[in-house]
Amino acid sequence: MSTTERWIHPLCRPIALEHKGPFANLPDGRVLTINKDGALVSADDGATWTALAPAALGQDPTEPASSQLVCTASGAVVMVFLEMTDYTFTWDEDAGEPGPGCKLDLWAARSLDGGQTWVDRQRLLDGYNANFFGLIQTRAGRLVAVVEHLAEKPGRWVVCSFYSDDDGQTWGRSNIIDLGGHGHHDGCTEPTVAELSDGRVLMLIRTNWDRFWEAISEDGGRYWRKINPGRLDASSAPGHLQRLKSGRLALLWNRLNPTGGVAPKADPGQAAETPASWYREELSIAFSEDDGETWTPPLVIARQPGGQLSYPCLFERKPGVLWLVAGFAFNKGWEDQEPLRLVASEEELVRASAH
Repeated sequence: MSTTERWIHPLCRPIALEHKGPFANLPDGRVLTINKDGALVSADDGATWTALAPAALGQDPTEPASSQLVCTASGAVVMVFLEMTDYTFTWDEDAGEPGPGCKLDLWAARSLDGGQTWVDRQRLLDGYNANFFGLIQTRAGRLVAVVEHLAEKPGRWVVCSFYSDDDGQTWGRSNIIDLGGHGHHDGCTEPTVAELSDGRVLMLIRTNWDRFWEAISEDGGRYWRKINPGRLDASSAPGHLQRLKSGRLALLWNRLNPTGGVAPKADPGQAAETPASWYREELSIAFSEDDGETWTPPLVIARQPGGQLSYPCLFERKPGVLWLVAGFAFNKGWEDQEPLRLVASEEELVRASAH
């Protein structure tokens, strides 16, 4: 066991939850998740799970944020996922480019019976894609998935969105957002998304430049034409953005620096052009009442000295009841796994962040 003790905010309670996401609320009140073999449902807030008919479509959520779920207003369950069965990644260090044969295709499928059977399995994007943190349905009924893609010459990451107006039967693709960079972890990575109160869509993008970048779509995720450095500092790690039933935005993420200190910036090597903070020992949450124009002071919900709590999943199980999960939870670097799966009250966290 690690000699460094994990700290959890007293407003957050460990939850007996054997899965780390993704999750979707079903119309009958149950919650749905997936594993490599198919969908599972729980009627007791994740304490026990029942497997539905097997459906191994290529998903493997043991890799955090490699799949996302949404239950649409009509009751269809839509999954966007990375096809992990033929995953291949290589990097040519001499050329600074993806090696030959890199492959991790992005697919989608949907279920019309609560996850029992799946139809319309289709490839959305070939080549090499990776973790992503956003699949939502807007109030107008459009599905929007924000994803990343590995580009070449120079090797770097770019992001885009896919959108569907028919519950995932067919999809369109947006323009590419390309902020430059060079390296196997450089550029725009691991986006997350939420709808704003006026119908615009906000994307937050992981970068190596000390903060999230923001992109705004004014047409439901079809095009992104307002792209700027964001308001929130962040280490080189993803966040999970959600619009809650209360109307607030909530973001769960790793900040640029530890509380009261400064994280060193690592030599990026082949990862990027510039040094970046990779600080992941604290997991924080913040809320916005005005569509992200301002945010509450970040509240640290958990701390793991010497380890990491990263790749978060933020899920509103019931109105005001938040599940807070770390996809990667290690007591020391990338060693000694110890799950972090918490439940907390939105209102209690908001009040605590104000003090």
